[in-house]
Amino acid sequence: MKGLELLLLPLLLILKDVSAQWNVWMPRDISAMTNSCVVIPCSFTYPSGIRPYRGVHGIWYFGHPYPQLFPPVVYKSRTDIVHESYKGRSKLLGDLTQKNCTLLINNVGVEHSGRYYFRADLGGANIYTYPDFTKLQVLDQPNIDVPEEIVSDQSLDLTCYVPDNCPDMSPQIHWMYTDYLPDPVFTPDNVEDSNTAVLSSTLTFTPKPMHNGQLLGCRVHYENTTFFYERLISLDVKFGPRTVWVNVSQEVMEGSSVVLHCDVDSNPAPTITWYFGEKELMSEVASNSSLPLDNLTPEEEGVYTCVGDNGYGSMNTSMYLAVNYPPREPWMNASLTLLEGSSVSLQCISKGNPMPTLTWLKDGELVGTITAEEGSVLELPKITPQAHGIYRCLAENEHGRASNSLNITVEFAPVLLDDSKCTIVREGVQCVCIASGNPEPVIEFYLPDLNITINDSNSLFNYRTYSDGYTSTGIIKLQDKGERGNNGDTAVHVHCSISNMYGSENIRLELQQEKKFMMAVIVGTIGGVAVIAFIIAAVRYVGQNNKKENGNPGQDVGSKVENPSMFYSAVKKDKQSLRKKVGDDSDYQSVGPMAGMERQELNYAALEFLHGRHREGGFRRADGDGSDYTEIKAK
Repeated sequence: MKGLELLLLPLLLILKDVSAQWNVWMPRDISAMTNSCVVIPCSFTYPSGIRPYRGVHGIWYFGHPYPQLFPPVVYKSRTDIVHESYKGRSKLLGDLTQKNCTLLINNVGVEHSGRYYFRADLGGANIYTYPDFTKLQVLDQPNIDVPEEIVSDQSLDLTCYVPDNCPDMSPQIHWMYTDYLPDPVFTPDNVEDSNTAVLSSTLTFTPKPMHNGQLLGCRVHYENTTFFYERLISLDVKFGPRTVWVNVSQEVMEGSSVVLHCDVDSNPAPTITWYFGEKELMSEVASNSSLPLDNLTPEEEGVYTCVGDNGYGSMNTSMYLAVNYPPREPWMNASLTLLEGSSVSLQCISKGNPMPTLTWLKDGELVGTITAEEGSVLELPKITPQAHGIYRCLAENEHGRASNSLNITVEFAPVLLDDSKCTIVREGVQCVCIASGNPEPVIEFYLPDLNITINDSNSLFNYRTYSDGYTSTGIIKLQDKGERGNNGDTAVHVHCSISNMYGSENIRLELQQEKKFMMAVIVGTIGGVAVIAFIIAAVRYVGQNNKKENGNPGQDVGSKVENPSMFYSAVKKDKQSLRKKVGDDSDYQSVGPMAGMERQELNYAALEFLHGRHREGGFRRADGDGSDYTEIKAK
């Protein structure tokens, strides 16, 4: 109270110098704690020309300044009649004769909060209610001054205020729940403003994100009383995201669904944004967010990032989503046609997750190496004809397999195969020419003795060809078995010519006698001599009969024939019957010395030994001794 008196003295001196008017001074606002007391400082003036009648009196009203509204009387100097809520509580501390209207109210409660007006009574008609007032606020807890924004890692001042307007009660301030604060500092202070006193204590520390939501308390205790007053606050510490949690990286199958979760620890709640690579997928303001992904494809495999940003900071966390799938059909070169001796690199590329193994197969057999990479190269240096075939690339992983193939065609110059030869067969000589090449070789036979080329355009000889893959076969059959050489061997001169766009070759075919015919030739030769003798005798006999009947001696036809194996017959009447009997066989052509003779209108007979076997149209000796027979063919 001494401080209050010292504060009033300058005010009274100022009022003495002011020209006498109806004026009052009192604090606009004042506060007090419940059950404590409050002193409302007050001083007034009145016109100097007024002489108080029977002294100076005063009245304090609550709520309204006008008596006609019957406001509650807080204090009245003429009588002790006051409103019941102020009985025994109000007391005038000032001396009205000294124009001091200071009022004391004890044991105040919340119901005493409101406006207080002073009315001066100088007697008679000199009564005046001052319009100015003091607003009393009765508190049941102290005030804590909290900044509008508390930011993490920035120094914070929290001030606890308690009114000190009761002369008989001195408050003390204590902070609660400060044990876990980092280096707290407490600063007490006592402030007097407008004749009102306020005791304060300031708590200073640097908050962290962990202090968000922490309770702090200010406790006020009045000495020598049991009065305690507390105020609790919860710290709202603003901080940027300090943790961003997302799913761990995971593997899923193609076509499945997954939900990615993101939780962000920040204050206030952040804006959560999902990214796939650099592409934004979704954004929302929340402390957690979920990103659903349905019917996943391999293209959706990659890095997914959750970014949290609330204006106080930003943080992100990423996870990798792997999409497993079986190998795709491999990509390969197109089918190739290559020249023998060239080189080529075959490529195979297939995607799969996990990475597929790539295997090269040729015609079903393993070639090359097995690699566990996205691409594989099979090197084929110096291509040979054997490289022809189907090359397949097989891609496999734990989820399945896929393959693709290509065909390699090798072109090469023709090559004569070992089976090419001429062989004596029962009908004459058969020559076979077999060649391998690509494109398919053209096969021609050449008879140097006759200067004749035999191919598809020559129909005078039995010429046949057929192909099997890269192998072509040409066959001709010659009736003449050749001539005897100086050493007694049969000589057949046949050349085989093979050619395609890459080369040609001309080779003489050697004559090889088949063993199964050797004995038949020997036996046939012995039996043939006897048959020839019989035929010659028969021809001579017929000729002589014709000579006698016609009167013209006939000439021996056999004497004019240079080739002893061929004879002409003058028996024209038997020509048709002979043809019907032996048939007309034009499959074989004569290539001996008589091959160049022009055809005459004569009938001739050819002798051919058939290894002693019976045949339709022939004849066998009556004695049945198994001798060879001859067949006469009409030509």
